[in-house]
Amino acid sequence: MEGLNKINGTLIWYYYICPREVWLISHAIEANQDNDFLVLGRHIHEIFYKKQKKEILIDNTIKIDILFNKKVVGEIKKSSKFVKSARMQVAFYLYYLKQKGINLEGELLFPEERKREKVVLTKEIETELQKAIQDINKIINLDKPPKPKKIQYCKTCAYKEMCWS
Repeated sequence: MEGLNKINGTLIWYYYICPREVWLISHAIEANQDNDFLVLGRHIHEIFYKKQKKEILIDNTIKIDILFNKKVVGEIKKSSKFVKSARMQVAFYLYYLKQKGINLEGELLFPEERKREKVVLTKEIETELQKAIQDINKIINLDKPPKPKKIQYCKTCAYKEMCWS
């Protein structure tokens, strides 16, 4: 599991959105926890899928939102706006578990939109994840965070003040 020891699902998620956030999170620089979108995300986690076991921590490294019938890894998101990031986050969990000899299925859950999407770990996705893991390790090892770049996500980002103040 070369290179996986510092990587988690959150870093995979942000890799597909903003490399600067990858660096900030990996260096334990906390975002504004009062950000409305973070608060909403926590609220959605609390109110949906109450009967399912949630937040399963594996190896003190990855935290799976929900596990259905001990065979489907579920990731709860407030919207499908960043579906590529979410897909790759679930695929990372599947990849991580596969490295341990555990083969599961994946599913994205968008309860507010009443949508679900199956996630399959293909060879192509594994290759993409391996590249992402290498890139994330490079970002983590930088002395300073990458320079901020304006993207659509910046408007709602909990790190906005750190980049644009």
